[in-house]
Amino acid sequence: MLPVFAKTASGRLFLKPVVQLVFEGLYDVGIRQFCFVVGRGKRSIEDQFTLDLGFMTRLRETADPQLVKEMDRFYQRVRNSHIAFINQPEPIGFGDAVLRAENFTNRNPFIVHAGDDLILSRRPSGSVDRLIAALDTYKVDAAFLVQKVKDPSKYGVIEGDRIAPRTYRVSHVKEKPRRPKSKMAIVALYAFDERIYSCIKAARGPKHREVELTDAIERLIQDGGKVYALQLMPEETRVEVGTPESYSNALKMTMGT
Repeated sequence: MLPVFAKTASGRLFLKPVVQLVFEGLYDVGIRQFCFVVGRGKRSIEDQFTLDLGFMTRLRETADPQLVKEMDRFYQRVRNSHIAFINQPEPIGFGDAVLRAENFTNRNPFIVHAGDDLILSRRPSGSVDRLIAALDTYKVDAAFLVQKVKDPSKYGVIEGDRIAPRTYRVSHVKEKPRRPKSKMAIVALYAFDERIYSCIKAARGPKHREVELTDAIERLIQDGGKVYALQLMPEETRVEVGTPESYSNALKMTMGT
């Protein structure tokens, strides 16, 4: 829910929560079914995506018409979408959060997008389009974005072979390795088929312990699954808001969007 700058079609800058920009980017690529997995104290996210008609009435009476137009546009997208909220009772890992959406996605391929990661681009839908194309073209079980970074030890890191420009067949993934085998860090935007769910359950084991999504992806690879990584394009920029330092950088970066 931290706000960053976003530019409207008219060129004006407004502040929007990161999660709203994530939603709008997925909406623009044609996605209409959304599942938010949230924990305790995250009611503000549900409020953000619930129409508040009283608020809109007051906004029309007092606010800049451009702001009213932007909120109307957002609310229309919410109206056109099927939105569900699922609670994650304990913070026991990104993998567990994804697993909680199993009944929502059923047996269909799906996109996973973290709420504190954002891809800026002249063509905002491009990264999602590429992931969907990878599922269809290469018949993979999982595809995700990666970025070359200076210090990969802070991220999930891949190993693999390049099979096409900016495209890698992944042989291993490791979360925050002490001695990274590559500088390719995972960006938290993924496309999966249903096989990932059984791999999350297997990675978690019989005890209800914390499980990282990277552990499940590694299990998927070891079980013969086909996993590809797509490197960010030159015009794409990753924006993170997970730490005070990265949030400060995000405000500077989005100021110039």
